[in-house]
Amino acid sequence: MSTAPKAERLLRASAVLWYAIAVAGLWAFGAYIAALYGASLAGGDLSRWNRVLPDGHGYVAGDLEGNLALGAHLATAFIVTLSGALQLVPQLRARAPALHRWNGRLFVAVAVVAATSGLFIALTRGAVAGIYMTVGNALNAALVLTFAAQAWRTARARAFVSHRRWALRLFVVINAVWFYRLGMMLWFAANQGPVGHTAAFDGPFDIFLAFAHVLLPLVILELYLAAGARGGAGAKGAMAALLLVLSLATAVGVLLVAMGMWLPRL
Repeated sequence: MSTAPKAERLLRASAVLWYAIAVAGLWAFGAYIAALYGASLAGGDLSRWNRVLPDGHGYVAGDLEGNLALGAHLATAFIVTLSGALQLVPQLRARAPALHRWNGRLFVAVAVVAATSGLFIALTRGAVAGIYMTVGNALNAALVLTFAAQAWRTARARAFVSHRRWALRLFVVINAVWFYRLGMMLWFAANQGPVGHTAAFDGPFDIFLAFAHVLLPLVILELYLAAGARGGAGAKGAMAALLLVLSLATAVGVLLVAMGMWLPRL
C-alpha cells in the first residue's frame, strides 16, 4: 500500500495542529492588546501606554498625527489577530462564502493600514528597537503591502489556488511582530538569559531576529507549500515532522510570552 496518502494526511493534520496553537496564541495577543491599550483608551488613561512602550513611542502630548498613527496601528494589530485567523478556516469559506469575502476585504485593508502606520511611526518617531529592527520592520511592511496586493488581485481574478498562497503569505508576514516575541522568549529561555542581546538591540541575536522574525516563518511556509504541491511521501513526512516540532515550540513560546510579558503588564 502506498505511503503517499498517509503522508498527505499527516502533513494536513500537523498543519492543522500548528494553526490551532497559533490561533490560540494570536487571540491571546489580541486579548492583551484589548485589555491593555483598549481599556486604557476607554478609561481615558493614555499615560498607561507609556509605561509599556519605549520613551517617545507611546502617547505624546501635542503629536496628533503620531498618536493617531499609533492608535491605528494598535487597533489594526487587534483586528488582524481575529480576522486573519478566521480567513484561513476552509469550513468558513465553504459554508459562508459571503462572510469569507467581506472578512477578506477587511483583512487586506487592515493589513495595509497596519503596514503604513507602522512605517509612519518608524519614520517620524525613530527606531524602537535599534536600526536593524527598523530595517527589518520596513522589509516586513513592504512584504505586507506586496502580498496584500497579490491576494486582492488573485481573488478578483478568481485564481483561487494562487490566491490561497498569497493569503497564507500575508497571514505570516502580518503577524511577524507576534513571531518576534515568541522567538525572543524562546531564545532567552533556552539560554537562561539574554545571550546575544544588548540594550541597543545590536547584539548578534538581535540582528538575526530583526530579519528572521519576518523571513524565517515565510521560508517555512514556502517549504510547506512546496511539499504539499510537489513533494513525495518523504518530503511530506519530513515537513509534517517539522510542523510537529514547530507546534510544540509555538505552544511553549506563547506560554513564555504570556507569563513573561503580557500578564505582568495588565
